[in-house]
Amino acid sequence: MFSTLWLIPLFLLPQRTRLLAALIGVVLWAASLAVLSYYVIYGQEFSQSVLFVMFETNASEAGEYLSQYFSLKLIIIAAIYTAVAILLWSRLRPVYLPGRWRWLISGALLYGLVVHPVAVNMIFKDKSFEGSVATLSTRLEPAAPWQFISGYYQYRRQLDSLNRLLDKNSALPPLANLQDTSGNAPRTLVLVIGESTQRGRMSLYGYSRETTPELDALHKTDSQLTVFNNVVTSRPYTIEILQQALTFADEKHPDMYLTQPSLMNMMKQAGYKTFWITNQQTLTARNTMLTVFSKQTDEQFYMNQQRMQSAREYDTNVLAPFKAVLADPAPKKFIIVHLLGTHLKYQYRYPPGEGKFDGKKDDLPAGLSAGEQKAYNAYDNANLFNDRVVASLIKDYKATDPDGFLLYFSDHGEEVYDTPPHSIQGRNEENPTRHMYTIPFLLWTSEKWQAAHPRDFSGDVNRKYSSSQLIHTWSDLAGLRYSGYDETRSLVSPKFVEATRWIGNPYRKNALISYDSLPWGKQPGNQ
Repeated sequence: MFSTLWLIPLFLLPQRTRLLAALIGVVLWAASLAVLSYYVIYGQEFSQSVLFVMFETNASEAGEYLSQYFSLKLIIIAAIYTAVAILLWSRLRPVYLPGRWRWLISGALLYGLVVHPVAVNMIFKDKSFEGSVATLSTRLEPAAPWQFISGYYQYRRQLDSLNRLLDKNSALPPLANLQDTSGNAPRTLVLVIGESTQRGRMSLYGYSRETTPELDALHKTDSQLTVFNNVVTSRPYTIEILQQALTFADEKHPDMYLTQPSLMNMMKQAGYKTFWITNQQTLTARNTMLTVFSKQTDEQFYMNQQRMQSAREYDTNVLAPFKAVLADPAPKKFIIVHLLGTHLKYQYRYPPGEGKFDGKKDDLPAGLSAGEQKAYNAYDNANLFNDRVVASLIKDYKATDPDGFLLYFSDHGEEVYDTPPHSIQGRNEENPTRHMYTIPFLLWTSEKWQAAHPRDFSGDVNRKYSSSQLIHTWSDLAGLRYSGYDETRSLVSPKFVEATRWIGNPYRKNALISYDSLPWGKQPGNQ
């Protein structure tokens, strides 16, 4: 629809049709050729994320990129595309409209596509002019060359927001009285964050299907792997839970991440070189907060530049940079690996041909439609692939003979037709089920770390815990002590005290409820 805006100058000045069409055509040709070339190279949609990368690329990097992908195939396709464009232009004829109609139609196009949406958002939805233009830009995004203009606008807008948050973070005072009781011996500590993985669909936690064979084998043969059975998340959304899990914020104090140092700040203050490796789509408006967190580390590796969840970007992307970071000469390293895990759409989380559970029907909940059965099986396939990635990270870490530990947890769970009457899929904080909040929580400790910190976690595995308190558990394991550290909130501390595991939106009055009050059977709305 927005492409019809190009008709306005042709309606108003029909006698200049060929000249105007040539000028407009050159712009459209150049922009659309870039999109077409990207599709030829990658077989995927040209996204806003790609534009963000382009805007941050210097001329030298751009030259290297073009030389790498310059090919005869690309030249032929570009030549054919250009020839078709010229042919269409050569056959173009003016469109003459009566005087008043040319103005009425042009004005209607401009009003309907640009003025009206902005006015409605400002007057009836109480949005600012900037917010209204931002909403309009998302509608413009698919069309060339608007996507370049819109992309640059969004890039500048998000960059400004990112810089403001980073400036606030850098201005925070350091933790008071921070001490590293583990000393200065070289060590590497790893935090792996999963995505949308509920523990009830992992054979590691007793699920009937073998969805985690590699972690199952590790658990049986490696006494250094501890599996915690009763950890939940406080919110079923990635950004919201990481604002708590990676900071001192919690369900009762959700904004504390803005006023207190984060886990990344703390580790840097303790003398660690810090890294963030992610397969999440960080370069989008929704995930600006993830980018803020990642920018708090010394080095970042962004492995997923896609905009759509239907893009096949597998978590095996993180394995190569993880090995490279493990080899970094820094004596003390802290590494965060953020996976795409088992996020919707499940069938894109694993390669084609690896759907072990495709077509399985004998052990599914009763009453599922064909589409629901497909989603149920795809989620188990995604768990199977996630198992391979998490096990590979543990094995690669173990192979370095480290002094340290690796902790894996998922940001939140996922309801995939698990709760009777088996009609819910996804996450909904307004209508919660247990599976939206149950998460895996695994700890692998090296022999060197165990020798220096002899601890037995076997008595801790069934403790009720919320990942919103993660920073205290991490501090305990890392040997960090400071003003504000609370060992009663560390899952592995002898002084641990069980507390209410609140879930819900902390910004809504009386919205917090105890996770343990959720029914085991039907969801609350169906009782």
